[in-house]
Amino acid sequence: MLYYWLHILYIFIGSKLFWDKVDLVSNQTRKRWVSLLDCDTFRYMSNSKYAYYMDFIRFEKMFRSKLYQNTVKKGMFAVLGSQKIIYKKPLKMWSTFHITLAVEGWDDKWVYHKHIFTQKDEVCAIGYTKAAFWKNNKAQDIRKIFKNCGLTQNEMNISQKIQQVFDGDYQLLKSSTDSSI
Repeated sequence: MLYYWLHILYIFIGSKLFWDKVDLVSNQTRKRWVSLLDCDTFRYMSNSKYAYYMDFIRFEKMFRSKLYQNTVKKGMFAVLGSQKIIYKKPLKMWSTFHITLAVEGWDDKWVYHKHIFTQKDEVCAIGYTKAAFWKNNKAQDIRKIFKNCGLTQNEMNISQKIQQVFDGDYQLLKSSTDSSI
């Protein structure tokens, strides 16, 4: 966990001192490499590290855009509502890969992202996230947040395919709490 927080600190400092600002809805790509600390069998990147890298690029987007000033500095905090990862090909230790963050759309409460892991122009994994900003025990209006960030685009509807990825989440939660485990 220390590695995670040190990396978040690195991203925060880099975003404030060295890196250019980015547009809130533009795709963002970052080159990474699979280190020894990323591997669980000393050969391939562990499945848990994909989620780390997805967090890192979302935090980088937040710190490098106007999102940080319009959320965290106003007492809001980011939460994930759901996360899905589809693995296609493992990433070997010491190899480089690219992760691209793309905004898939948003509604009144959630913003939907796609994270594409590529290596040598081949897709190795794709992750999808549904995130919100919370304050006072409720999700804040994402449209208002984006407008405060200077985004002139009021709507970006998510595709039916992406909506279907997350549709069954609450039914799964309800069914697991209804039955005794």
